[in-house]
Amino acid sequence: MSDTEGAKAARDLFEQAYGEAPEGVWAAPGRVNLIGEHTDYNAGLCLPIALPHRTFIALKPREDTKVRVVSDVAPDKVAEADLDGLKARGVDGWSAYPTGVAWALRQAGFDKVKGFDAAFTSCVPLGSGLSSSAAMTCSTALALDDVYGLGYGDSDAGRVTLINAAIKSENEMAGASTGGLDQNASMRCTEGHALLLDCRPELTPLENVSQQEFDLDKYNLELLVVDTQAPHQLNDGQYAQRRATCEEAAKILGVANLRVTADGISKADDQFQALKETLDALPDETMKKRVRHVVTEIERVRSFVRAFAQGDIKAAGRLFNASHDSLAADYEVTVPELDIAVDVARKNGAYGARMTGGGFGGSIIALVDKGRSREVAQKIADAFAVHGFHQPRALAAVASSSAHRVD
Repeated sequence: MSDTEGAKAARDLFEQAYGEAPEGVWAAPGRVNLIGEHTDYNAGLCLPIALPHRTFIALKPREDTKVRVVSDVAPDKVAEADLDGLKARGVDGWSAYPTGVAWALRQAGFDKVKGFDAAFTSCVPLGSGLSSSAAMTCSTALALDDVYGLGYGDSDAGRVTLINAAIKSENEMAGASTGGLDQNASMRCTEGHALLLDCRPELTPLENVSQQEFDLDKYNLELLVVDTQAPHQLNDGQYAQRRATCEEAAKILGVANLRVTADGISKADDQFQALKETLDALPDETMKKRVRHVVTEIERVRSFVRAFAQGDIKAAGRLFNASHDSLAADYEVTVPELDIAVDVARKNGAYGARMTGGGFGGSIIALVDKGRSREVAQKIADAFAVHGFHQPRALAAVASSSAHRVD
């Protein structure tokens, strides 16, 4: 949907649900992470772009602490909650995400934030690993910032306050263990660029991002995104389990986080030997595999940024492939649909292909020559039919802009 179409759809749904007009409409994008998976909560590096696909929120503030939300998925069902006395995990279902943003802002001391009525409409595919949840929480945060005059949405540094509320909502109200990549992409990406996000906690908001040119036309390329339609769930414990394993490994290695380990290995004269010695210090095979993925993936982000900037598309593609193979073998977050889609893309001329997002379902991305996306997507659909999988959905991604007011 264009901004105009999305704004109209959200406004119409709001008026249908509540019988009055909203104060405005805001939108935030889904994202695709080019490379750097499961590195954000390890203080690592990642490289997302914002998608043109957005979640639109029509919102009106209330005088009381009641929250009412409705979505185009079930336009006749309005969910309600009350911010007064609300505690973590106090809201069930999808409405925990937007309600949790207001709760998180109030927890952060923004007492002027009260209740609201909201209507959501979205063209970010649900459950696709393209971060529909961050699009929802970030659009809500920007809307609440605007209507309650908090003043954080107008600057990049200010938006970090809103990002923190969106993350807190997902982690503590919705119970989804997210590391911050998605929300930063949704709030801080710029058109035609990828966001190099450095997740070290000691960095200031102005130090932890840099805009990297990501001009596909310059190299006559397309970025194919294929939603495998394999259900994508992050709050079933698998993600949290891997995060806990990484944190335990850091304790054993005597470092604050695995980024410290990765940087040490990167600076070693013999990186292979340094990695071996690190892994030898860990007690079990699963932990060794998880750490090997994180350390090598952080280095792959650096290498991809260099390769793409130099126009070395073959090297960039090889890094996509290595990332996916590591996520499959060492981090064990892929599923058959992801692996088959990646394999078919590689065999049909992609420079490289990998799963994107948290895994356990969701989407893959493939770097292909301009004009090849449809053909490669069809080959993946044909392979899915043979295996009896749901038919995938495909789109050609471009680097878009971050959350903004649309009406």
